[in-house]
Amino acid sequence: MKQITVGIIGAGRIGKVHAQSIALNIPGAKIKTIADVYMNDETITWAKSLGIENTTKDYLDIVNDKDIEVVLICSSTNTHAQFTMEVAKAGKNVFCEKPLDPSIEKIKETLKVVEDSGIKFQIGFNRRFDHNFKAVKQAVLNGKVGDPHIIRITSRDPEPPNPEYVKVSGGMFMDMTIHDFDMARFLSGSEVEEVYVQGAVLVDPEIGKAGDIDTAVITLKFKSGAIGVIDNSRKAVYGYDQRAEVFGSGGAVETSNDGLSTAVISTSSGIGSEKPLFFFLERYMDSFVQEMKEFFNSIGNDTDTAVGLIDALRPVQIAKAAGESLKSGLPVKVVY
Repeated sequence: MKQITVGIIGAGRIGKVHAQSIALNIPGAKIKTIADVYMNDETITWAKSLGIENTTKDYLDIVNDKDIEVVLICSSTNTHAQFTMEVAKAGKNVFCEKPLDPSIEKIKETLKVVEDSGIKFQIGFNRRFDHNFKAVKQAVLNGKVGDPHIIRITSRDPEPPNPEYVKVSGGMFMDMTIHDFDMARFLSGSEVEEVYVQGAVLVDPEIGKAGDIDTAVITLKFKSGAIGVIDNSRKAVYGYDQRAEVFGSGGAVETSNDGLSTAVISTSSGIGSEKPLFFFLERYMDSFVQEMKEFFNSIGNDTDTAVGLIDALRPVQIAKAAGESLKSGLPVKVVY
């Protein structure tokens, strides 16, 4: 693969994760510039340590740089659609963190610009690249479980977010469960037809005051006829709880949590094992690396990206339906 010149917009937590993944694991890619409106000396020093030549506060330095062929958009959610359109119009390939936008109309507008530009585009649903979930998906594809009947996903964070974050995040369905909506589509191989939500505020009353929930059970009805169940909590005291199962006509496949080890100690006083890894940077770090490898392979080999245009839209449409179901207390059809 010839060298690909990269720009990154956003030097926050996820921007740093992707920069490190590229610098250390993608030999054919060279990060030329990273932009962040809050660029400071600490971030500049970090960028230099990874061999990134240029740092700037102005993302247009990346958009207008003719040498840069690929742009990662890791800035705040409210900028994703705008930046994606500007970068696409400049003829550069785009990797954008999820969600593309909370607005269905804005997503469709953005995807039209991307499609017309002919660039490569990938949305950041990294869990598809996790070794556990990939194994579940492969078992389904290989026919090991027959026709999927029940898809069960457990996703629980180790601690709740700041209520101030909740006010601007779009709510639990948009900033947390959206990964599970994508995973439900990924594992089932089918689109979601209907959503029914039971939600509550059981973790932090301040989250409720901010207009959100912190606990939910979501039932999904797939176009294939299968049924899905997602359970979410903002606080699992034992760690980052990430599990999935596909049960079908021919069997079942499930995955457990990752821990520091899989050792189980059995003694006369009881049976014990390691707690799950604490948070997403520990649990999913390898998936971020694999995500970048897949993206750059699609560019180098001129193949379709693994998580494309429709995958940027569908989980948001499901999240919207989930929000309506929570408010109405009734099942809601997903509008496509």
